[in-house]
Amino acid sequence: MDKTIGQKLQDELTFKFPHIGKEAPEQTEEAEMFCQGYKRFLDNGKTERECVREAVAMLEMQGYVPFDSSKSYRPGDKVYQVNRGKAILATTFGTQGLEKGIRINGAHIDSPRLDLKPNPVYEKNDLAYFKTHYYGGIRKYQWATTPLSMHGVIIKKSGEIIEVNIGEKEGDPVFCITDLLPHLAADQNERKLRDGLKGEELNVVIGSLPFNDDAEIKEPVKLMALKLLNDRFGITEADFLRAEIEMVPAQKASDVGLDRSIIGAYGQDDRVCAYTALMAEIDAVKPEYTTLTILADKEEVGSDGNTGLNSHFVLHFIEDLAEVAHANVRSVLRNSMCLSSDVNAAYDPTFASVYEERNACYLNKGCVLTKYTGVRGKAGSNDASAELMAKVIAMMEKEGVYWQIGELGAVDQGGGGTIAKYVAAMDVDVVDLGVPILSMHSPFELSSKLDVYNTYKAFKAFYK
Repeated sequence: MDKTIGQKLQDELTFKFPHIGKEAPEQTEEAEMFCQGYKRFLDNGKTERECVREAVAMLEMQGYVPFDSSKSYRPGDKVYQVNRGKAILATTFGTQGLEKGIRINGAHIDSPRLDLKPNPVYEKNDLAYFKTHYYGGIRKYQWATTPLSMHGVIIKKSGEIIEVNIGEKEGDPVFCITDLLPHLAADQNERKLRDGLKGEELNVVIGSLPFNDDAEIKEPVKLMALKLLNDRFGITEADFLRAEIEMVPAQKASDVGLDRSIIGAYGQDDRVCAYTALMAEIDAVKPEYTTLTILADKEEVGSDGNTGLNSHFVLHFIEDLAEVAHANVRSVLRNSMCLSSDVNAAYDPTFASVYEERNACYLNKGCVLTKYTGVRGKAGSNDASAELMAKVIAMMEKEGVYWQIGELGAVDQGGGGTIAKYVAAMDVDVVDLGVPILSMHSPFELSSKLDVYNTYKAFKAFYK
């Protein structure tokens, strides 16, 4: 039966983002293969320091060398630079002169977590605990009764650096924050959900056995915990003053669902974009434009600090690149484009009221292009221009990338920010692009393998 004029017009004038599983089912296997490496990256990099170490290993395996500003470079040369062990920059030199601009892809590798306080060890009623201070935007109640692992570095008085990782290996102990049983939670149930657990209640159980001694010991359970740490790492309580210790979920990255189409893991915001950006960087053989892949720290707390984008470490690296190439750095920046690679909140049918369905992003419809973030009236947002949107969309469609548009929730429900505005402050065109995530900022976030794979394809197209 022939279509009516209205049906023809509907086909010509209206548009819906397709479900990849329906339109390109062959990508299911491709995405599965790609995500095997991604899951390993998540398991090996649960802190920003571990992510940098993993990235360096991946880059060096592909021929990247530390950047040397005294050397000259040719198209196809690959270099990297580490910033204080917690951020990393990687570049492949392009065939075009640097003044034509560079292609920048910036993700962040810090994730919400619980940091140990500087003086964390204490005992109360025959239990030993760590005191924590949460990092980033968390829903505190989600972190109770969840197995936790202990990661970080301790600098001893001698200057020796001790790396700590407890709770990840088979047979390791894990740690936990307690919560009340329902039978005794009548008063707690009257709290607002955000105060179901309060910040000072996020105390991590680390032991219950005392150190036995003939003499009276004031805090024997605490002493036993300190002794065990000393036996393993040679540290004392005072060494925690020179430490960065993070408590993160001990759960490994897992397939979710009977069809295994979803990845569940801690830290996918924003290590999903970090991994896909890194893989696209590695696959850039001799690109037209010089690439710059940024894996940054501190985004979850406003990008402040000298390893975050609200500092000059990226600008200084671009200045060094320009100096090596004898290029005007202002021209380099003015002619550059950047993808601020960060996740967006996938539509959750269980909580539909906080989304605006026509402008939400969905699992299995591809990477999500986010024109603006910010809060309510776009406050604190980089709002990408129509010209930049057209360029990025054209790149993706030329390479057959599945993509979609998304806002971070309904207008007055909240919102959020990314690194985009800090890149824009350098006079660079920038737009957000990343992966839709369910249960974002929780200890166990969900992403679609098809979306992860198409985000990689988008980044690869951007660098081509």
